[in-house]
Amino acid sequence: MSSPMDSSESQLQIRLITKQEINAVPDVPLSVPSSVDCASLNELVNQLLKESKSDFLKPKEFDFLVLGELLRLPLTEHLKEHNISTEITVDVEYVEKTPAPEPQDALLHDDWVSGIQTADKWILTGCYDYSVNLWTTHGKIVTSLKEHTNIVKQVSWLKSGDPSRGFVSVSHDLTGILWEWEPGTDNVKPRIVLRGHERGIDSVGVSQNSQKLATGGWDTNLKIWSAGFDTDDEEPAHKKVRGSKNIITRTPLHTLKGHKENITSIDWVDNHVICTVSMDHTIKFWDAELCGIKSEIVGQKAFLGSSWSPLSNTLLTCSADRHIRLYDPRASEGSVVKNSFTSHSLWVSSVKWSKYDEHLFVSGGYDASVKLWDTRSPRAPLYNLEGHQGQVLAVDWSNNKYLVSGGSDNSMHIFKNIHIM
Repeated sequence: MSSPMDSSESQLQIRLITKQEINAVPDVPLSVPSSVDCASLNELVNQLLKESKSDFLKPKEFDFLVLGELLRLPLTEHLKEHNISTEITVDVEYVEKTPAPEPQDALLHDDWVSGIQTADKWILTGCYDYSVNLWTTHGKIVTSLKEHTNIVKQVSWLKSGDPSRGFVSVSHDLTGILWEWEPGTDNVKPRIVLRGHERGIDSVGVSQNSQKLATGGWDTNLKIWSAGFDTDDEEPAHKKVRGSKNIITRTPLHTLKGHKENITSIDWVDNHVICTVSMDHTIKFWDAELCGIKSEIVGQKAFLGSSWSPLSNTLLTCSADRHIRLYDPRASEGSVVKNSFTSHSLWVSSVKWSKYDEHLFVSGGYDASVKLWDTRSPRAPLYNLEGHQGQVLAVDWSNNKYLVSGGSDNSMHIFKNIHIM
């Protein structure tokens, strides 16, 4: 069968396929000009939809996957790059295009924003002015907390997506704090102080069952703690009153040694395995039960951030070069680095997977840019999200509706994701 795109130039045979049933067109081979690209394939699919669907209302925007990669070149060039013959019938999968997130708010802090995470309709930020801040996703400040006595480097909710379980902050004052909060109120209490690090804490990660958390920092030690508010097991000597507040001091359950430089990011792979990345150029996987290193990957540069995806069981890292790398630690043949993504012009400081799509992630860099990526398009990001005037230090995508970022321009930016599956 010929397509509506016939021309006198040489032809390619393609088959248009999709997993999105609502957009399915007849599954028959089509002849298309060999110069066919995304724009002309879009026209073709929409024309076929118009002919085959009685409820067709208006054209849609599609992306096209050929050999597992998003098409960004004319189809013949794409096939040549992958050493595929142009004589065969090529399967072209089409998916509705991810629309660009829309800028919603830019919220000013008094200093650099270094930690950020969303849960439901709330955003948590950590700041260089020693504060932990709670915001609504609509840009309203709920409260600003100043219990730390130095830079707050990272913040995390104690249960993903559930702000009622409270949150944790870590600081260069050598402590972490567990905070209790009643969502919707400004009633926030510092309940437990984590003491045990000898230098500033840069990273924190909470286990998937919310029972434990891990911290890392400039003393190169990984420490594991209880994440609960139950203090019955605390030693009486640790039940200290600080000022007028009854704050319990908690010591770590375990201290794991192995890194040689600052631990910059912590991810729990599951409830028993922790992944850390460090400025010592290594990625380490730890057994939190046996308290030892399970495996190690040596990289080329200092790692500044990481994000683990339970959807694909892969790790993203960003480094003190311009590259983001995708690791598959289970790879038994070839390199464990499965792809690299290069578009930032300076160091990449933060990466975060989408929790809802195994292909999408967001990154932030010292070049003042936030980028939205699809792993099937390693050559270039899907979108550059503009707005920051300084280094981007933290990005987050814990709530599918919002991409958030913070940086050295003292601002937090909220981008609304209008593509909700």
